[in-house]
Amino acid sequence: QVQLVESGGGLVQPGGSLRLSCATSGFTFSRYGMSWYRQAPGKERELVATISTGGYRKYADSVKGRFTISRDVAKNTVYLQLNSLQPGDTAVYYCNLVLREDSHWGQGTQVTVSS
Repeated sequence: QVQLVESGGGLVQPGGSLRLSCATSGFTFSRYGMSWYRQAPGKERELVATISTGGYRKYADSVKGRFTISRDVAKNTVYLQLNSLQPGDTAVYYCNLVLREDSHWGQGTQVTVSS
């Protein structure tokens, strides 16, 4: 059974940083790309970053140069480093796995950027 568990969210001031983690189990982590999405109140869920099995990374234009996605195969974990946070980054952040055409989501972790 696939499980994705996000952690690391919180309240941070503008310009601050956070590191989100997504611990995974129930599948062979090294064989699949992983993604991070976010959903702000009243808005649709949007793709933030993707990392392939080979380490290729792709980012939404709104976060390029500020966020970094990475993965640790030994720990079956994917990370999202959030730097230079802005109020517009406030959202629930979710990690995502597409496995055999099924999309799996974690419970999400709240990131709030406010002074």
